Amino acid sequence: MSPKKPVGPITLAVANQKGGVAKTTSVASIGAALAELGHRVLLVDLDPQACLTFSLGIDPEDLETSVHHVLTQGVDPAEVIIATEDGVDVLPATIELARAEADLLTRTGREHVIKGALEGLADDLGDEAYDWVLLDCPPSLGVLTVAALTAADGVLVPLQCETLSHRGVGQLLDTVHDVRRFTNRGLEVWGVLPTLYDGRTNHARTVLETISETYDLEVVEPPIPKTIKFAEAPAAGRSILATSRTSKGAQAYREVAENLVARASRPKAKKARKR
Repeated sequence: MSPKKPVGPITLAVANQKGGVAKTTSVASIGAALAELGHRVLLVDLDPQACLTFSLGIDPEDLETSVHHVLTQGVDPAEVIIATEDGVDVLPATIELARAEADLLTRTGREHVIKGALEGLADDLGDEAYDWVLLDCPPSLGVLTVAALTAADGVLVPLQCETLSHRGVGQLLDTVHDVRRFTNRGLEVWGVLPTLYDGRTNHARTVLETISETYDLEVVEPPIPKTIKFAEAPAAGRSILATSRTSKGAQAYREVAENLVARASRPKAKKARKR
């Protein structure tokens, strides 16, 4: 039986300033898994490298408008959103987004540009509004990531289970703390998503336990296994749920999606947990 849809749209920022942690793969795969459950899903590519856009079968070089125009010029997101074969819609990125940080730096209220665009879109769509909006954050803690966290209900941190991969988690949590103080008091850390996980090693499990204890974070299960199938999916312009439906990786993301839906139905904490 499919999990129930959340009441009202849920905006989830997927963030880690360290690259190579399967962040974009996670956004595409969780989005496709939520769509399989019957949810309306919008993915927002906030990375100037446009890896999410490309992995969904869209060539950024063919686009005349992108999320850059939405954030810096006030273009209506509905005019830019593209439907994909994976059953999700995407607000695509192009290399122009690299200029957005500089364009927004001098703008008053820059932290709220993504929030404002998404709220306007939800109002316009009415009953047809998205159930989920997943924000694929850039690998930095700059203006775009802060704006994404300001727009989000929760943040999910994909993390490779290696000794050095969690060194940036503390910095990210410091940024979350600042966002809570100044621009989004209701932001919650939904937890760490273990990626590129090699279950054959005790080391990976030890790293995971260390992170959970050190930062007092939940671990979103199950861990996503390391598999070549993930590398094959973007070249096909589809997520792993389409290119390798029965693989362990695809099944893991389906379970993660179901667990996120359950997490969304939890009552909000009255007071954000201290770091």
